[in-house]
Amino acid sequence: MIRIVIADDHTIMREGLKRILDGAPDIDIVGEAIDGFEVLSHVRQGGFDLLMLDLSMPGRSGVDLIRQIKAEAPKLAILILTMHEEEQYAVRAIRAGAQGYLTKESAGTQLVGAIRKVASGRPYISTEVAEQLALNIMMPNESLLHKQLSDREFEVFSLLVAGKSITEIANGLHLSVKTVSTHKTRIMQKMGMSSLSEMVQYAVAHRLLSPFKT
Repeated sequence: MIRIVIADDHTIMREGLKRILDGAPDIDIVGEAIDGFEVLSHVRQGGFDLLMLDLSMPGRSGVDLIRQIKAEAPKLAILILTMHEEEQYAVRAIRAGAQGYLTKESAGTQLVGAIRKVASGRPYISTEVAEQLALNIMMPNESLLHKQLSDREFEVFSLLVAGKSITEIANGLHLSVKTVSTHKTRIMQKMGMSSLSEMVQYAVAHRLLSPFKT
């Protein structure tokens, strides 16, 4: 039996996922979490085999949360289930310790198979993500500007180009406004840009605009 915890802040999404998994006799949903703090609480309590994790939730989230989970529970399998289609998000999540990455659009047909594969210790990634991981190894110094950003900077960058204000980002990531402003300054310096408009244009051109939830 594969015991899983579903982490997603949208009730409708959690209920939908439970319906998808109802017909799988080898999968048992033993818990749910609506934010990063509840995720960490489940991780510390243990008693499950796989965490199905949304990248964008209130509180701690994203790559930062994945790293902390793996630091506290190295053997826990993590399957990312997210709205983000861009391969760059998947690459960062996998490098942080996730074993699988699945978009919510694909969940209806691929979720059960992905859970079984990740729970067995094997990775579950698309061909596109595999190619990106290979390119990162073969060409680590590739000149795409966003690849120069740290994981936290990339998260802030993604929220900025998605239309979030500095205050909203600070609240969502539990950072100070000053810290987020500093991240924004460093992002613009690293990418050689002088305005948010330039950042948005870059994000559109490189398919980095993904729907962050409010």
